[in-house]
Amino acid sequence: MQPRFEISELEEHPLRQRLNNEFHARPPIPLIGPTLVSHLVFKHNGSTIPQERDNLTRLCQSQVCNAIESSDSHLTLDASSFRMRWELHTEFSSYTFFRQLVAGEPLDPDATAFDPVMPEWLSAIPGKLMAATHVELRSAAEITPESVLARLSPTGRQMVASQVADGAAWVFTDLMFDNGFSRFLVLDVALTQRQAGRTVQRMVEIETYRMMALLGLPVAKEVGRWLSGAEQELAGMMEHIGHARSPEDERAVLASLSKLAAEVEQSVARTTFRFGASRAYHGLVTHRIAELREARIPALPTLNEFMQRRLLPAMNTCAAMAHRQDDLSERVARNSQLLRTRVDVELERQNQELLAQMNNRAKLQLRLQETVEGLSVVAITYYGSQLVQYLAKGGKYIFPSLSPEIATAVSIPLIAILSLFGIKRMRRELTKEDPPQ
Repeated sequence: MQPRFEISELEEHPLRQRLNNEFHARPPIPLIGPTLVSHLVFKHNGSTIPQERDNLTRLCQSQVCNAIESSDSHLTLDASSFRMRWELHTEFSSYTFFRQLVAGEPLDPDATAFDPVMPEWLSAIPGKLMAATHVELRSAAEITPESVLARLSPTGRQMVASQVADGAAWVFTDLMFDNGFSRFLVLDVALTQRQAGRTVQRMVEIETYRMMALLGLPVAKEVGRWLSGAEQELAGMMEHIGHARSPEDERAVLASLSKLAAEVEQSVARTTFRFGASRAYHGLVTHRIAELREARIPALPTLNEFMQRRLLPAMNTCAAMAHRQDDLSERVARNSQLLRTRVDVELERQNQELLAQMNNRAKLQLRLQETVEGLSVVAITYYGSQLVQYLAKGGKYIFPSLSPEIATAVSIPLIAILSLFGIKRMRRELTKEDPPQ
């Protein structure tokens, strides 16, 4: 019988198990009403993670806790009076507390799911509070949707409400802060425990991602004010380019353009992450609302409608500022290239003029050389005849009949002719070596 192959014999990628665990991480906690859920979100800079883990350890030391699930980025603890889930994200950490209520128990407005936790522990959580919300899960038999609708009119507050999960639950909220918390009321009509957990999880995620997405709005407003001045400055530079009358003027404008380009790139580098993160968070808000499968309640806006009217304009502002930055960067680069081309053309013209002047000077030197060519022949002839005279004086002792004066006189025309011929030939050879213009 052929031996059976075991998958353990294969070499496993070191991240295979970790990636699969991450895929199944953070499932919704099954819930049954009545339950109070308190959700806190703290923005951090990534350097406070060890402090968070130490603080979580202190919570377990002060409470009898059982770890239900644990990993590098999330932890679920079950204490006798509450349950807590900690999640670590790129920019923030979230703490979600679950506390079971007694059916029919009236809920104090200041009550939280983390009341059993020591205030010192909560104060020691690192980071800055970004979002805080309560989700109250009740049975529709305990609190009827009609009774909630009847209480809405006297308050005068803008209420958001809808039926979710194909009518299996009702959701009410106004997304306003009450004692520092936004509040959601979920009325369970026919939810399973896991559906209730998913619905509550979507509520807290909608609030979390809504607040995180809005972090880009102050940045967009600040950038918008700066962009208006930068665009006017660029327009002024372009006008100066049109009125430039000298290379110095163009170089001055080019220096100003380079400075503006550096400022634009600095602004882009400073805001790219924030605008990109806001766009991603807004996408998560939209996706979580779509998962609710809302059905409209007459006379009340749904969560989707409310976000389209209140959150979408802020996100469009961020997108518009990002587009304006990119457009300004492209315009500055285009105008800088145009101005550099003009400066380069002017430099080429100056170089051509300089080369023409050098060529004229070379021609002038050549004419001067031709002018003094005769003098050169005379000088060569003079020195050559002197050499012949010295040779003739020395040769007179060998040839007594040789007259130095006659030999010198005869050599003068010969030396002059040879000198003139040599100079002419050398000039022709140099002319041949010159490349054609």
